[in-house]
Amino acid sequence: MKKNKKMILFTSILITVLLITGCGKEIEVKNGSKVAVSVSKNKFTATEYYEKIKEDNISILIDMIDRSLLNKAYKTDEEETKSINDQIEQIKSYYGDNEEKYLQVIKQYFGADNEDELKEKLSLEYKRNKAVEDTIKDSLKDDEIKKYYNEKVYGQVKASHILIRIDAKEDATDEEKEKADKKALEKAKSIIKELEDGKKFETLAKKNSADEATSTKGGDLGYFDLDTMTEAFSNALKELKKDEYTKEPVKTEYGYHIILKTGEKEKPKLKDVKDDVKEKLTKQKLNDDNSLFYEALVKYRENNKISWNDDVLKKAYENYMNELIENAKK
Repeated sequence: MKKNKKMILFTSILITVLLITGCGKEIEVKNGSKVAVSVSKNKFTATEYYEKIKEDNISILIDMIDRSLLNKAYKTDEEETKSINDQIEQIKSYYGDNEEKYLQVIKQYFGADNEDELKEKLSLEYKRNKAVEDTIKDSLKDDEIKKYYNEKVYGQVKASHILIRIDAKEDATDEEKEKADKKALEKAKSIIKELEDGKKFETLAKKNSADEATSTKGGDLGYFDLDTMTEAFSNALKELKKDEYTKEPVKTEYGYHIILKTGEKEKPKLKDVKDDVKEKLTKQKLNDDNSLFYEALVKYRENNKISWNDDVLKKAYENYMNELIENAKK
């Protein structure tokens, strides 16, 4: 009885399939390939279309490959969603309520026809960045990590500063900017002279510093990591011993600083900061070499064992990536 029920079910399904396929247009075949479109007496197959476009549209295939790999490896989380939404809000902030202009911009710069497509493209780039960073981190050698640790990692320092701003408007002439710069430099040098004459740093900071957040505290910045400050500020601090101040004003984008080192913590052990070192070393490498981003993507795909069954597609992919790498080096 059960066997008969199965046979009846199978027969019903078969009849349904035959009815459905019989109602549609018969598939035309030319030279063993499905005809995609006909123009008068000319018939163009899917294979012919594929052969024509595969070299010129390799980036589309690469996007498909990367989505397949990256969506499995990197699940969308709150951090990614926030990053995407922040980027979209930034784009919208430039165009206000001008929806037409907004759509033009995302089409021109991102190739997206609507916001959903834009989110999809931004998601792909976010995940690519994650894959690149992870690929570079995995390739770091122990001697690279140790070298960075020895040369770039310091214990937290404590410092105070006196900031003298360069009082020049954005639309000032070069002559006016130079005059304002000279005036600020002379004032900073005069404060250093007062320190040499025995005046207290805290008193001079309260009186002269343009940094409102610290001036009332005598210029005290508290403890901080050196790499959180501008390079010129950090480099000057590295040269100071505890309770020493800079004998020359230190210029940064904020103006001229007189810096006093008031404390320094012991340098952390490598094992305690290794992950942080790898993170910073990876970002440094990417900043120093623009082509590394694309090289890492190539490596990531190789690590995931992509097989090319079409030599023309493989060559088109290699040429495309080599072009991106070479352009990034320029």
